[in-house]
Amino acid sequence: MPAKSLFGGRRPLPRPARAGHGPGPAVPARQEAPLASGPAAGKLLYAVDAALTPASPVTDIGELAALSSEAVTAGGGHVLDTSHVVFPNGAVTLVLILAESHLAIHTWPEDNLIAIDLFSCGTIDGHRVAAELARLLRLDGVRVQRIERGTVRR
Repeated sequence: MPAKSLFGGRRPLPRPARAGHGPGPAVPARQEAPLASGPAAGKLLYAVDAALTPASPVTDIGELAALSSEAVTAGGGHVLDTSHVVFPNGAVTLVLILAESHLAIHTWPEDNLIAIDLFSCGTIDGHRVAAELARLLRLDGVRVQRIERGTVRR
């Protein structure tokens, strides 16, 4: 993975114009029935909070990206692209763009903390990804929350 400057992560790719995807009203004019929830909805966020250990390989951005990609693959996901920022205090934000959505990792080395968000359309085994990340990144005190998304009213 090429090195990147402090705020020089990859630029987003231009999106093609698609009918019906332009800017819309800020507030819908009418409330409809809620979107489907549960397994049928498939929009899931796995929020992982953990403690870094002295052995956690989070300061080497190349290794962090490679191990994160390995965890995503183990859970059935597909990494399309990555971007990152390394802050002056050594904190890291790494984002993996997935065919199924995204994985974001944020570290706070001064507090030995890491927060990981895996958002997917439900086709990834999020618990497996979290378990692999905990193992590969040598994390401690791992807490995983599974949150269903997409249950707002239209």
